[in-house]
Amino acid sequence: MTKLFFPLLFAVSSLAVISFPPLTHALGSGLTLAVAYGTATVCGIVAAQPTERIICYRAGENTSSSIAPVPILPNVSYFTVAGGETNLCALRSGGYSLLCWETDAPNYPVKRLYVNDTVFLQSLSIGDERICATTTNTSQPVACWRPDGNNRNDVGELPNRNYTMGKITSGFGFSCGIVLSQNNRVACWGSNSVVSTDIERQFGNMSMANIEAGVSHVCGVNSVGDLVCKGNNSAGQLNVPLNKGLRFASWLALGEGFSCGIRRLNGTVVCWGSMTESAIEDIEFESIVAGLNFTCGLTTKNLSIVCWGPGWPGNNGFNSNYSFELPLMAEVLPGPCVQSFCSECGIYPESNRLCSGSGNICKPCFNITTASPPSPVAPSPKVSRPSRELRRGLLAFAIVGSIGGFMGICSAIYCLWTGVCFGKKKVHNSVQPTITQAGSNGGPGSNNSPPSRSLRIRRQSSRAMKRQRSGPSMIRQRSGTSSKHADKAEEFSFAELVAATNGFSLENKIGAGSYGVVYKGKLSDGCEVAIKRGETGSKMKKYQEKEIAFESELSFLSRLHHKHLVRLVGYCEEMDERLLVYEYMKNGALYDHLHDKNNIEKSSSLLNSWKMRIKIALDAARGIEYLHNYAVPPIIHRDIKSSNILLDANWTARVSDFGLSMMGPESDRDYKPTKAAGTVGYIDPENYGLNVLTTKSDVYGLGVVMLELLTGKRAIFKESESGGTPVSLVDYTVPAIMNGEVVKVLDPRVGPPELNEAEAVELMAYTAMHCVNLEGKDRPTIGDIVSNLERALTVCDGSHGSISSGAFSIVSE
Repeated sequence: MTKLFFPLLFAVSSLAVISFPPLTHALGSGLTLAVAYGTATVCGIVAAQPTERIICYRAGENTSSSIAPVPILPNVSYFTVAGGETNLCALRSGGYSLLCWETDAPNYPVKRLYVNDTVFLQSLSIGDERICATTTNTSQPVACWRPDGNNRNDVGELPNRNYTMGKITSGFGFSCGIVLSQNNRVACWGSNSVVSTDIERQFGNMSMANIEAGVSHVCGVNSVGDLVCKGNNSAGQLNVPLNKGLRFASWLALGEGFSCGIRRLNGTVVCWGSMTESAIEDIEFESIVAGLNFTCGLTTKNLSIVCWGPGWPGNNGFNSNYSFELPLMAEVLPGPCVQSFCSECGIYPESNRLCSGSGNICKPCFNITTASPPSPVAPSPKVSRPSRELRRGLLAFAIVGSIGGFMGICSAIYCLWTGVCFGKKKVHNSVQPTITQAGSNGGPGSNNSPPSRSLRIRRQSSRAMKRQRSGPSMIRQRSGTSSKHADKAEEFSFAELVAATNGFSLENKIGAGSYGVVYKGKLSDGCEVAIKRGETGSKMKKYQEKEIAFESELSFLSRLHHKHLVRLVGYCEEMDERLLVYEYMKNGALYDHLHDKNNIEKSSSLLNSWKMRIKIALDAARGIEYLHNYAVPPIIHRDIKSSNILLDANWTARVSDFGLSMMGPESDRDYKPTKAAGTVGYIDPENYGLNVLTTKSDVYGLGVVMLELLTGKRAIFKESESGGTPVSLVDYTVPAIMNGEVVKVLDPRVGPPELNEAEAVELMAYTAMHCVNLEGKDRPTIGDIVSNLERALTVCDGSHGSISSGAFSIVSE
């Protein structure tokens, strides 16, 4: 397997929106339906299932419906598929990976031709000897491979590098594309220069909205909606019938000596040249695709596949009225599921069901006034389900919005009362060294930030709102309490917490930090809790810091309810005592699992799985996403690190410790000039050096946590167990990731990643690398990070490994 690296891989910014071709197929074009004509194999991307996987049917002389369809591995989501003679290729959701299968071999062996998290593939086409795709790399608009995976191309076999390419399609020895940067004219290239040059010459400067290739001819719809065919006309395949209502036809399928198109008005098929449509003249189709001498289409009635034509196996005597419905036992998507509201031409009926809540299928645009096809946003991996959650999100939005004004007033009062708005220094609760102000010269990591890198992570699709509903408060209330915090959480007496912790005994101690000590306790009702007791002392400064941290934590957590945030149960405020009561996290802190010597030797640990480590990163990212995007007002945590990510009894990761948190600005343009606070190795260099605080400060800390998960090393570590110079994890890891050598820095306790795990680990590594960029503007948003980690987890689902431990199993949300 080979990996394609473009010359300017790290110099090209990624695109936020990917343009996809309209619902059209041909001999060498792909979308959600494809054929490998040499083996009469027909494949489609299934609908209405959690994973948009590929399923195939390989025809033979016996076309009995008892023949079972063939599933394609890995069983992950794809958004476009194309077929050649015997090879089938598909792009993974997002366009970052290209996989191909051989349909003439048992079990359809898979080969990965391309994987890259920075330069993405878009329009896909296959001819007899080339697999081509457009890319987001402006210096190489089209990439092509031979079926054996070799991406070496001779002179003339790739288009001009100065082109901005839209839709591409491939025939025998040539490919053609629409040059967006030159008024949408047609350009052709390939090993058969005679055919490619002739077709390009015949189209001239005509502006085209769509094109499709057959063996030696190309048809398309121009910018005013006329159907035009150019190239070889040996069988009349260029003779478009003018009396069959084909104006504005955008669905085309071309083979050897024939062309077919779908009528705009009623969805039926018309063919000309050597093919006839008599076998299916009354069937309505969503899309069609051609082999050399047969055609298959996706029916509107039940989204099944019907094939016909003289070359289809089982058509004895070349019966012109013979057609066959494939026994795929699953609906096929009529178009890709994309993260778009489809504002151009509307949403396909039953789109939410067909996409299983993960996006929309956009209707094609018939009113062709421009040559550019619709441009839905690139699909995200299957883990994300914005459409399904949008319904819940809208209700939550209404609930949150109704109390927004009240919370805003309360927040303003709190802001003035505590001094948070004025950048006052906050206490850090941690077992690790901290930084509490900018400008200090000491402390490891002060000069260990990575070099400035302008490379940006690809923004995934505009994520539909997933504002989670707080619902009924899980914080218990007691009647009769008179505390000023009674409306926030349950107030406990100091005596109750003494009893719960057996007098704060050493046996109950489970952690310690600058704020104080954490104890495990059991309340009178049997509920297990973690109790954080602030330090007691006479120093006024220490007391003030403890008071500020106590009020901050109580203020924030009492109004935040999310499955990836640690839940506050209550508090105690008596005399000088300040205690906070949380739900108990049975499996402790992520830091201990990665770095505690007592855990390192446990090779059977559940965390010694790449899928589990990616899931933990995703859990933490989702918690931070809630703080940044859905809390009202937004919250900046300011101390994201592995010791503040706790694991509950089900190994779900939750973000904890809000003692340093601040209300954030509405956007990163409105940054807060705030003195630095945080932990060495995790603190945002921009916050530390310039006192600039934005949500991207939390992104930096999360990036370091992801690097910890990948390498198993601390944020600041010694070169050897016996000592040595302190090394920044960022400086240690980022060069290896940039050089494509992630495997050299991976945690050996987990073991080498398998094929799909390797893709997922690379994706997480690239994401982490962008998170630790020196400048906040070059870091992704938390929404981008969640999308990438969701995609990485989906990739892992296709691996052969298992992370189950007894009855435990991971279920993707």
